[in-house]
Amino acid sequence: MIRGVLPSRRLARLSGWWVPLIALALLIGQPARAAVVDNLRLWAAPDHARLVFDLSSPAEADVFTLDNPRRLVIDLSGTRLAADPGHLDLSGSAISAVRSGVRDGDGLRIVLDLERQVAPRHFTLAPNDQYGHRLVVDLEYPGESAVEDPIDPIEAVIREQEMAARAGEAPVVAAESAVAQQQAQPHPRRDIIVAVDAGHGGEDPGAIGPSGTREKDVVLEIARRLQRLVDETPGFRAVMIRDGDYYVGLRQRIRIAREQRADFFVSVHADAFNSPRPQGSSVYALSQSGATSEAAQWLADSENRADLIGGVDGGLSLNDHDEVLRGVLMDLTLTATLNDSLSIGGQVLERLGRVNRLHKSRVEQAGFVVLKSPDIPSLLVETGFISNPDEERRLRDSGHQQGMAEAIFAGVREHFQRNPPPTSLLAWQRDQNRGEGGNEYRIQPGDTLSEIAARHRVPLGTLKQANEINDDVIRVGQVLRIPQS
Repeated sequence: MIRGVLPSRRLARLSGWWVPLIALALLIGQPARAAVVDNLRLWAAPDHARLVFDLSSPAEADVFTLDNPRRLVIDLSGTRLAADPGHLDLSGSAISAVRSGVRDGDGLRIVLDLERQVAPRHFTLAPNDQYGHRLVVDLEYPGESAVEDPIDPIEAVIREQEMAARAGEAPVVAAESAVAQQQAQPHPRRDIIVAVDAGHGGEDPGAIGPSGTREKDVVLEIARRLQRLVDETPGFRAVMIRDGDYYVGLRQRIRIAREQRADFFVSVHADAFNSPRPQGSSVYALSQSGATSEAAQWLADSENRADLIGGVDGGLSLNDHDEVLRGVLMDLTLTATLNDSLSIGGQVLERLGRVNRLHKSRVEQAGFVVLKSPDIPSLLVETGFISNPDEERRLRDSGHQQGMAEAIFAGVREHFQRNPPPTSLLAWQRDQNRGEGGNEYRIQPGDTLSEIAARHRVPLGTLKQANEINDDVIRVGQVLRIPQS
């Protein structure tokens, strides 16, 4: 055997050890693989725009604004662009154009030409069941975001009482006799405002059916049909929480409803499960303890996780408040508002049962974030199981969507016709249609509560209690029940 030459069999055995070592050496000598922007997605909302970068791997970003002209710059280190920014639909956003270029050899620079001032914020999201790594850039429009006015009116009242208690003073309350002298005011005949919330949206598609139907799309169609029904009915007006394909934070949905002085809030969703068998509609109201069944609790958790997809924390936390405040807020949630929610829920559920199978025969209660408004009766309606092939098909059908919207509104309308807010057109119409018996009195111009009480020889407090008058304001045309002495 000639020295320096190995038999082919021995060479083959040794090569099994060399190949991994050589490959490892080559990998160590190479630079880290660059992140790739595989896709760009944009959603335009009335108060913000959201730009999402779908990334092959995490990337560090630097986001800042420039003036003259107004621009937003997004620098991503060690990143290259494989998507075409030209496909983005910029309509309805503050962005007039998108430009891109290479920065520092291996980096990516995206420049957004802006038509107005923005307040940018950005964050990264880890992969989930629907998406991989993402960089989210929000362009909020100063002066138009509901988030900028986060003061809760209930907390404001409690804060005033706490301040008065610390100063050793009792909260200032107007003298009953003085207020009762206030003359009757013209009846406002205002509309009952219904806040219609289409669940999910934008970055958050919600549940996806076997045929690819997205929850966010079908519930928006049902919500728009519900809006039209509400607006076409005298005495009612609808407010859409979102009217396009963009995401609204769960807490912000409540703020928008309160800002619009909504009398009722309904959030429209489509249910899902990991099996195709479950089907039927459900109605949920808030529960103090979280849920009345394990299924309701599981569903509440899955819906509330939507804010994590959207990049914010949707959980309710009262850790920064003392025990008294926590107790007061919870009491407020579980008294009149919750009773109204359950009453409306029962009406809605009964109507839904006429157009679809019911998954639950009673109103369920769970800890949904969008139901946690202490001063607005609220419901979450699961229109059907999008994970069920038959219900997925029906949820896409325009006739079925219309039927669901009609069922929801029929239940809401029935409740408010029986229990109209005192200042509403429905309350005024009810009073006009009521016959005046010996124990009723229709308020005339110039009347005051104290005069009416004295005229009928009824204690003022008894008269107010019998008519559920809390704010000492009476209105022309209003019919009072005169309690028997």
